[in-house]
Amino acid sequence: MSTATATADGPVLRVPPAAPAEAAAHFRAALAFHADASDVAAALAAGGDPGFAVVDSRSTAAWDQGHVPGAVHLPTALVPESAGRLLDRSVPVVTYCWGPGCNGAARAALALAELGYRVKEMLGGFEYWVREGFEFETRRGLERRPADPLTAPVDAHDCGC
Repeated sequence: MSTATATADGPVLRVPPAAPAEAAAHFRAALAFHADASDVAAALAAGGDPGFAVVDSRSTAAWDQGHVPGAVHLPTALVPESAGRLLDRSVPVVTYCWGPGCNGAARAALALAELGYRVKEMLGGFEYWVREGFEFETRRGLERRPADPLTAPVDAHDCGC
């Protein structure tokens, strides 16, 4: 904390922070519902079974434009009729859509949870997968773009967070 005296009339502390136990419960719960692109990429890159399936909930045109290698293509609207055929209910699922401005992954996660799947949403979606420099698959094969220094360290394998 800054050496300046904290005042309740500023926008940050106008509503005081939660008690530590409440904050811990909140952040623990948030982590139960979300994974970030970097953690998903690290788990997939480690080789072997990561212990979860990745679901791309976007349209076929979006899937063809690029997707996480090894992801299952399951557009949100098709979840009720196709999830049982494409996914093992005993394996947790991580959903993603375009990016942080899209709630398609949350809608897909909701549909899967309502069918009895354990599910998390990948924060940042496909946008941050690409911006963080992870390999993605297109009709032409595997591609990779340089990491965006505003989203990932350029010369490191992880952000250290």
